[in-house]
Amino acid sequence: MIKVDIKGDYALFTRPEFKVERVSYDCITPSAIRGILKSIYWHKGLEYEVDKIYVLNPIKFMNIKRNEVKSKIPYKKVFNAAKSGEGDLYLARDMEINQRTSMVLKDVHYVVDAHFVVNKKEINETDSEAKFASIFNRRLEKGQFFHAPCLGCREFPAIVTPYRGGEEIKTAYKGKRDLGFMLCYMNYSFDEILPSFFRAILKDGVLDLRDKKVFM
Repeated sequence: MIKVDIKGDYALFTRPEFKVERVSYDCITPSAIRGILKSIYWHKGLEYEVDKIYVLNPIKFMNIKRNEVKSKIPYKKVFNAAKSGEGDLYLARDMEINQRTSMVLKDVHYVVDAHFVVNKKEINETDSEAKFASIFNRRLEKGQFFHAPCLGCREFPAIVTPYRGGEEIKTAYKGKRDLGFMLCYMNYSFDEILPSFFRAILKDGVLDLRDKKVFM
C-alpha cells in the first residue's frame, strides 16, 4: 500500500469535452495520480492502481489566460518517425501560438491511497512487491523523481511527499457530492489510445475507486 501527500498552488485536470477553452475537473484524476507515481518510480513490470483520493482542501476555481499552440503533432506521425528514424516533427511555436482562457483549480491538497499491480512476465525472480514498495518509499522520502511531477500541466508543479498525518484524515467535505463522469485511465493496449471513465461520487470528501464501474 502506498500513501502519498500531493499539493500545489494551481492545478488543471482538463475535461476532454472542452476542446478549446480548458476547464478542469473538480479534483485530481486517477490518470494524473498514476503519472505522478510513475515520476517517482517507474518499472516496466509495474503498474499503479489508485484506491482512494482524499480531498483535503475545498474545491476552488479561478480563470487565467495561458499561451498555447493551435495545433499538435499527431501521435501516429511521431510513432512512424520513431520507427523509421526519419520524419518532420517540427512545430513553429511563433506561428501557432494562441492565448486561451483556462478554468483551473486553486490551492489543491490531496492524500492518495494506491497499490502495485505486478506483471510477473516483466520482472525478475528476485523482484517482489515488497522490494518495489521499499524503492518507491525511499525515493519519495529523498525527493527523487525521474521528472518533475505536475498537477495536470507542466507549469503547475506538484509538491509530493510521504503522508505523515494520523490514521484519521480530515477532508474538506461531509456528505455526498456527485462530480459527474471523470477520466479514469488511458488504455494503451489497443492500436488506438482509448480513454476510460467512471462516475465520481465524493463521500465525506473521499473518492473511493476500489469498486468503480468503468465505461469506455
